[in-house]
Amino acid sequence: MSSNLHQAGVKLLKQLGRHADIIMDAYLAGSLNEDAHDPAVVEKLKQAGILWRPEPDQELRLKRSVRALLEEGLSDERNRQIDSNVGSALATIKTLADHYKEARHSSDYSAAEAYLSDLSEHVYSFADSLRYSIRVLWGRINNEFGYVGTINAKIRENELAQSQVSELLNGLEMFQFSELGEIAGDIRELRKLLVTTLQETMSECAQELSVVQGRLLELLGRFRQIRGRTRLLKGWLLYTDLHPDYRPADHVSHKEIPSLFNRAEVLLAPASVDVHNASQELELMNIVAHIKAISRQGVIETVREQDVSVSLTQSEDFDIPDNPLKQAVDAYFVDVIESGLRQSALDYLAEKALPWDAESWIYQVIGGYDGLPDEHKAYFELEPLGEPHPIYSGNFIIRDVELWLA
Repeated sequence: MSSNLHQAGVKLLKQLGRHADIIMDAYLAGSLNEDAHDPAVVEKLKQAGILWRPEPDQELRLKRSVRALLEEGLSDERNRQIDSNVGSALATIKTLADHYKEARHSSDYSAAEAYLSDLSEHVYSFADSLRYSIRVLWGRINNEFGYVGTINAKIRENELAQSQVSELLNGLEMFQFSELGEIAGDIRELRKLLVTTLQETMSECAQELSVVQGRLLELLGRFRQIRGRTRLLKGWLLYTDLHPDYRPADHVSHKEIPSLFNRAEVLLAPASVDVHNASQELELMNIVAHIKAISRQGVIETVREQDVSVSLTQSEDFDIPDNPLKQAVDAYFVDVIESGLRQSALDYLAEKALPWDAESWIYQVIGGYDGLPDEHKAYFELEPLGEPHPIYSGNFIIRDVELWLA
């Protein structure tokens, strides 16, 4: 099957190259003059599917696929064909994905490989079609629809382009990547095609289409402004043709000048500080300095009824008593030093009958150990006693701590 397709493809490409003059004549003229070419050659091109006749009484034309190939290769600005049928492409992609999953599930690897190849071709072709449509739209914008001659035609082309952009954006909204992710499942090849590749393409194309839409609206506004001015000028020319004896009045002699002629700019613009002029920096700094200056001339002095004597004496010393819990922890550390034995914090709490709960006591012992200077901490060893959390891994529940001399 592959060898037959290869031979047929080589034969078709050779015919395209051998009869390139005839094909380009048909492309540029829109149809082919059969009398100017060899009938046998024309018949071969018809049998190869390169030329076709729409109606019995019509001339031969290029097939749409061949014309699209030439338009893409030549970047022909006359091409205004945009494929906005996103729904059909999406349905085809989903169907091929289901075929691939079914063939893979039934261990039919040859069929699965063929379906995966078709799916890859459809996905990449769809992405290329979107990018090609955007390139066509940018070509129209940059050329300002130069393939039509009148402003009204440019406006109609602009409105057509805007409708195509809207259809493309609406089609892109049909892609639900949560659904595509469920279709792909844990199959790496499908996730790469249906999620990664399509999502990157959708993001880039949607962003660029929004820019295209803004440029189209801006261009449409300019076209309508030009059309309005053109209509005004044509109306004036028509009026002068109908009234050849018309002479404009001396509007300067009128008391009130019509707003249509009162277009003179003001002679003196309102004054303002030029903060961007570096030569005026010194004057501006002086102005700002005077604005921020504080004058105390208007301050009314207040006189006290009687003088208040102020005596400077040495401040009294005061002590902040230590926290009893902290003092008990210090006593626990001292007892460990004196005994030289390994002692449990909870055993010490029960032995001394201290009034604090076990959790506060253990927190304070750990905090007291961490708060020691590094040279003092080196004399002790603190080991937490407990067990890992039965449900949440990585969590250790401390029930008690033991302290001893290192």
